[in-house]
Amino acid sequence: MTVKTTLSFTDRHHRFLTDRVGEGVFASQSAAVAAALEQMIRDEEERDIALGAMADEIRTRLRTPRSEYVDADEAFAAARTSIGAAREA
Repeated sequence: MTVKTTLSFTDRHHRFLTDRVGEGVFASQSAAVAAALEQMIRDEEERDIALGAMADEIRTRLRTPRSEYVDADEAFAAARTSIGAAREA
């Protein structure tokens, strides 16, 4: 189903749309706007997936017993050594 609507654009946006249509990148300004909206939808879906995966990982880590925690000094020792060497050089 197609719905007709009225949109307003800044001069910059209108010029961009007009140029892309003129170059044949899009068949019409409506097609360009539809492509931009589809990209926004995909971006939002990907963001939701990434946030969900991060939330799952956080939940998993929250269930990790303290006995399995990695000591921060041990975890970052190699990085601190590399940084110290780089600063001395």
